[in-house]
Amino acid sequence: MQDFNGKVAVITGAASGIGRAIAGRCAAQGMKLALADVEEHALMEAAQELEAEGATVLSIPTDVSSFAEVEALAEQTYAQYGAVHLLCNNAGVAAGSTVWESAIADWEWVLGVNLWGVIYGVKAFVPRMLAQDAEGHVVNTASIAGLIAGPGMGIYNVSKHGVVALSETLFHELAMRQAKVKVSVLCPGYVNTRIMDSERNRPDRHAPMGDLRPGDAELRDVRRQAVESGIPAEIVAEAVFDAVQKDQFYIFTHPDYMPLVRMRTNDILHARNPTDPMAAATAIVAKNIN
Repeated sequence: MQDFNGKVAVITGAASGIGRAIAGRCAAQGMKLALADVEEHALMEAAQELEAEGATVLSIPTDVSSFAEVEALAEQTYAQYGAVHLLCNNAGVAAGSTVWESAIADWEWVLGVNLWGVIYGVKAFVPRMLAQDAEGHVVNTASIAGLIAGPGMGIYNVSKHGVVALSETLFHELAMRQAKVKVSVLCPGYVNTRIMDSERNRPDRHAPMGDLRPGDAELRDVRRQAVESGIPAEIVAEAVFDAVQKDQFYIFTHPDYMPLVRMRTNDILHARNPTDPMAAATAIVAKNIN
């Protein structure tokens, strides 16, 4: 896609962080917006800010872990605008401890938002976008954690590896059909967002996170510091638009982390036991903080 003016963008997780930054970038390009988020008050604030800047905005409170709500998002967007040209399946949360100590409720919540939210977005929107027979693009938000697997992040890693696999498969399937709809997968490193405060939006149907296990608090503090020192979400939004214009599949924002991806790939190629990426990742974070 080269021309965005007047086109329609759908963004989940749009009330804050990367989603809010993408929404701002879309508005600057003259796109009409359909914004979705489970945090209704923040969503309305984001919509009002963008409307004050001249954007056309449809805001729809949406829990992406519910297919009925994502389908309703698609129906309302098409009823309002008649088309969708850019779909950003971006909503994401984080929770959990070790693989065996994480609560089942943590698994259900994180996979429900991070992975099933993307699956539902593809299911609800891609058939409609294909039927338009016009240029379109899907951007699925994964993470560098979708390409490496450090300890203490099992649920998040599984969800993001799933998004990468889903996106790669979707890429091949769209190419086989010579579709005008393209796809990218966003794999950022640490970005300054509120993901460490995901619990604020945890639904009642998923039991609250349990007591911290030994070592969890220290690891969480390290991750919070890394997130707070991360790059601005606006830089990620810029990378997303650059990739959509270039029809680029993989979107990377942190070149410092690519040696960790290479390390994992080499472990696979040489049938070695996995190398723990955390020591190298911590050093990268420390360098960026300092």
